[in-house]
Amino acid sequence: MSAEATNPATPGPVAGSAARWRARIDLRRLGRAALLGPTARDRLPSAISHVVDAHRAHYPGADLEPLRRAYVLAESSHRGQMRKSGEPYITHPLAVTLILAELGAETTTLTASLLHDTVEDTDVTLDQVGEEFGAEVRYLVDGVTKLEKVDYGAAAEPETFRKMLVATGSDVRVMSIKLADRLHNMRTLGVMRPEKQARIAKVTRDVLIPLAERLGVQALKTELEDLVFAILHPEEYEYTRELIVDNASRADDPLADIADEVRGVLREAGIQAEVLIRPRHFVSVHRVARKRGELRGADFGRLLVLVNEDADCYGVLGELHTCMTPVVSEFKDFIAVPKFNLYQSLHTAVARADGQVAEVLIRTYQMHKVAEAGVIALGNPYAPAPDDPTDGERVDPTRPGWLSRLLDWQEGAPDPDTFWSTLREDLAQDREITVFRPDGGTLGLPEGASCVDAAYAQYGEDAHACIGARVNGRLATLSTVLRDGDTVQLLMGQDPASEPSREWLEHAHTPAARIAIQRWLAAHPAHDDAQESEPERLLEIEEAPATAPRPVGEGAALRSTTDDIVVDRPGATVRLAGCCTPVPPDEVTGFAVRGGVVTVHRVECAAVERMKSAGRPEVGVRWGDTTECRVTLHAESFGRPHLLADLTEAMALEGAEIVSATVEPPTQQRVRHTYTVQLPDAAHLPALMRAMRNVPGVYDVSRAQTSGA
Repeated sequence: MSAEATNPATPGPVAGSAARWRARIDLRRLGRAALLGPTARDRLPSAISHVVDAHRAHYPGADLEPLRRAYVLAESSHRGQMRKSGEPYITHPLAVTLILAELGAETTTLTASLLHDTVEDTDVTLDQVGEEFGAEVRYLVDGVTKLEKVDYGAAAEPETFRKMLVATGSDVRVMSIKLADRLHNMRTLGVMRPEKQARIAKVTRDVLIPLAERLGVQALKTELEDLVFAILHPEEYEYTRELIVDNASRADDPLADIADEVRGVLREAGIQAEVLIRPRHFVSVHRVARKRGELRGADFGRLLVLVNEDADCYGVLGELHTCMTPVVSEFKDFIAVPKFNLYQSLHTAVARADGQVAEVLIRTYQMHKVAEAGVIALGNPYAPAPDDPTDGERVDPTRPGWLSRLLDWQEGAPDPDTFWSTLREDLAQDREITVFRPDGGTLGLPEGASCVDAAYAQYGEDAHACIGARVNGRLATLSTVLRDGDTVQLLMGQDPASEPSREWLEHAHTPAARIAIQRWLAAHPAHDDAQESEPERLLEIEEAPATAPRPVGEGAALRSTTDDIVVDRPGATVRLAGCCTPVPPDEVTGFAVRGGVVTVHRVECAAVERMKSAGRPEVGVRWGDTTECRVTLHAESFGRPHLLADLTEAMALEGAEIVSATVEPPTQQRVRHTYTVQLPDAAHLPALMRAMRNVPGVYDVSRAQTSGA
């Protein structure tokens, strides 16, 4: 905003930077146009002609009257104010609005963008904005308006960001305007003092760039990265610039040759596609140079293949892998499994005989629009969809898990400094994983999150009572790091004295978990030295009765009743241990735990020895007459086509009813399958496991079992 406006930044883009495709605005010409005075009501001011042209390219039938009125109010309000570069201040909101218009923002966002500094820097009030332009525009302008330093002092910046993030939680367009505002200020940072340039660049690096990444606005993110790179690492920036310039001056261009070959392959296959060369931006070139050392011509860009339909993406992939030499390790399918920031594309690479390798991105035109503009390309996420016959609002697709988590934990941040430092920590986490709950729900967590994080994400401060977890049906410590696709059942204690452990802080990866644990520990200092260790908690997990019915697909062997277990303790409740999944005719033993419950284990289970060592007396148990059983099996296999179909067919032929199945992503061409099956007779289990092992590609089948703690 106003405090961040000066001359154009020294490091201008060269061929390949993200700003190359974006028109640079002539600030002085727009400034002169802004000073020409008001125009007739039915005429658009010439100063917003660039904005209008860009907006009409995305919304040909848009009503431009709100833009005209917003410009007139902004120009008259800012008249007489100048930027530090000497240009009329109105050039800044015009430039910010042009950035958003080029990315496809709808009219309401552009209207608010033209007005985004009026409440902060002029006599215009929020009420006036609301009366003239409506509640949505008022909300957006309020969301990006800074808090006054005179009121908040040093806390003004973090509290402004907190306010902005909370507003973004209700309308993501607030952050779209802020990102465009910061981009223009970074472009024009040249006349600031070096120390102020560095301070603004660091905040941009730590907060704004990660937010742009999470919202999928790659066009803004990549240019912001280059501008920050130039300010904070000028020597490396200059070296990278020289690499790009030298490569551009070469007569031969291997990427152009490979692009021609790709066009020929697709033309012969009858696939309509546009093949473009997409130069890498500065930071991308720098990263590739650090990773690969000396760069070759094909390393300075990637090929972008654009098609009309999703199916065409896979058609292109098949042709490239058939007619050219694919680098299989580079293949990623972000269409079937989109990134958490809405990004969709197929990634692959092809190699030439001379060793040049070209990375290839394959996507539809709509995917490309979203890849560049992210949430901005979605328009107004709160308006009813055009093809929706109901009057209800459509579900907002721009409220991802990371934003919900951020909004949750910021409420518990005790002071601005904690919020500011924790925000930077949170945003530094690059990837998100999805884990599944037994009830069918999901949890979005950052990569590296543990069961502790899952507990606080699911239960909030009630997670203080968590005593353990089962991950993919196996008993797990709360410190267990989760992987994308894991199923997590959190075990909650019934003892009201249950409390979090300081040890949990070592395993808490998310701010929500850390803040909740720290707040509890600060409020209960007397309990801090008397808490039980993680191994003791593991013993409690084994003893604790389940707090809810065990879900289908969980690792324990389950039946519709436990009437088939005979216990030498009248009135005892029976629970089958999930760590070893006992089924008839397994030899079993039992242990009494709290609440009058007897847990039943296979005698060879590792937990049995641990229970005995802890002095737990055994309880006699044996199988009754019922033979039907449910059991969870793990199959290890090599990846091959139709393996899943062959394996499930073999299981069905043995009379097994598959209750649930999970197939993990391949790792080094190996695949892990987990099946929960119902058998009419437990005696059929050995034959079922043999039939599964006989399926080509399957090299091991085992019962679900926890091996250690």
